[in-house]
Amino acid sequence: MKTSNPLNKNSKKQGDFSKFINKNKKRNPKPIIEKPEISRPKKIHKPHHIKKMNFDESALVRLNKFVANAGICSRREADNLIQSGKIKVNGKIVSELGTKVSFKDKVEYNKKVLFGETLKYILLNKPKGYITTMNDPQERRTVVSLIENACQERIYPVGRLDQNTSGLLLFTNDGELTKKLTHPKHLVKKIYHVFLDKDLTKNDMIKIIDGIELEDGNIKVDAISYVESEIDKKQVGIEIHSGRNRIVRRIFETLDYRIEKLDRVTFANLTKKNLSRGKWRFLTEKEISFLKMIK
Repeated sequence: MKTSNPLNKNSKKQGDFSKFINKNKKRNPKPIIEKPEISRPKKIHKPHHIKKMNFDESALVRLNKFVANAGICSRREADNLIQSGKIKVNGKIVSELGTKVSFKDKVEYNKKVLFGETLKYILLNKPKGYITTMNDPQERRTVVSLIENACQERIYPVGRLDQNTSGLLLFTNDGELTKKLTHPKHLVKKIYHVFLDKDLTKNDMIKIIDGIELEDGNIKVDAISYVESEIDKKQVGIEIHSGRNRIVRRIFETLDYRIEKLDRVTFANLTKKNLSRGKWRFLTEKEISFLKMIK
């Protein structure tokens, strides 16, 4: 965002949140950010032949089918790999045809872990009022209900957004990528649009930049700035890579601010472009390749 700097013009901590700002500024400019929908999102209709997710991790399948479904070869070629001792199950070579495994087992080929199903990557623009869990004993609305007809594979959310936070949430069955995107050492970028109950002072912005001491340790943001320059100091853009629980809310609560609305607008360079609230889409091959290049 192109803003006046509350600290100094050379500060690197302010960041560029230009995506928040309407380039054609009028008298009362507004950020290009979708307004949260009050009504419950409409049900996503998919072709009738796509089954609802129903996945049993303990179900047994033949090892050759598991290997073939991982996409490295045909089932007949998988038989050859098994017989030649090139497949490991839970660290041990398995060469007997007809062996059955479950999706809980660790199957390896050439030191690479195989997934016995097609890898799927889905990006959801989560509405407020949904919890990030696979199921809920209290029968509250879950994010899974928004993507339940998307694919047959059982996919899981990467990280979480709390019930009152909206924005980008990635789902996948790629465990290796999930670990990469959720581990703090990879510095995966997340940008939030924060709506506060009162103006954020420059002094408090400086405190956030310098680091806030929370009950689970000190936290520093990567960048922070007003969304609409200094026209509306209640709206703030904040970039952070930490995945600690409710981290953005806790930062502001520590300084006696209440967040009225919180929206994640960027996750690992994925954005909400052309993705309405409550809707989802599959990632493109280019996006998947970029995520896998993260080190």
